[in-house]
Amino acid sequence: MARAGLTAERLTQAGAELADEVGFDKVTVSALARRFGVKDASLYSHLKNSQDLKTRIALLALAELADRVAAALAGRAGKDALVAFANAYRDYAREHPGRYAAARLRLDPETAAASAGGRHAQMTRAILRGYDLTEPDQTHAVRLLGSVFHGYVSLEMAGGFSHSAPGSEESWSRALDALDALLRNWPAP
Repeated sequence: MARAGLTAERLTQAGAELADEVGFDKVTVSALARRFGVKDASLYSHLKNSQDLKTRIALLALAELADRVAAALAGRAGKDALVAFANAYRDYAREHPGRYAAARLRLDPETAAASAGGRHAQMTRAILRGYDLTEPDQTHAVRLLGSVFHGYVSLEMAGGFSHSAPGSEESWSRALDALDALLRNWPAP
């Protein structure tokens, strides 16, 4: 019989909180069971295994991030939309480092297709409509933005920009200015 109060949703939320505290790579069913003061077996009526838990956390993170970015984008276009998207992405990663790592988890194709990951691509493409990019340039730009945002955030979170001036905020702002300029003047093939 399932322990009262434990549900897959509650365990997923607690797993996401644990990921933010100790790192996504350290999230296991055993670690989660310790958090609730129960035996591992108590969780297996709600979760298949640690991979199932990690997949659920990844799906939660993708949905949370998509919701945050969508709210930031509402009513914005052009550079304003680009900056809002980028800042929402960066803020989420800084506030929820474990969940952010979870959002990078490689999902099987069926799970990925049903996830909020598609919303991320749609929102990025919506930003790019303000720059009049057509295919295949739009796909190249989606990949560029994702790479820059993820790369910058990952390096910043690892302390890569804390050793010298100017500060990380100034570099972030300059990077977004450069992306806007590049998108407005996208090179012809």
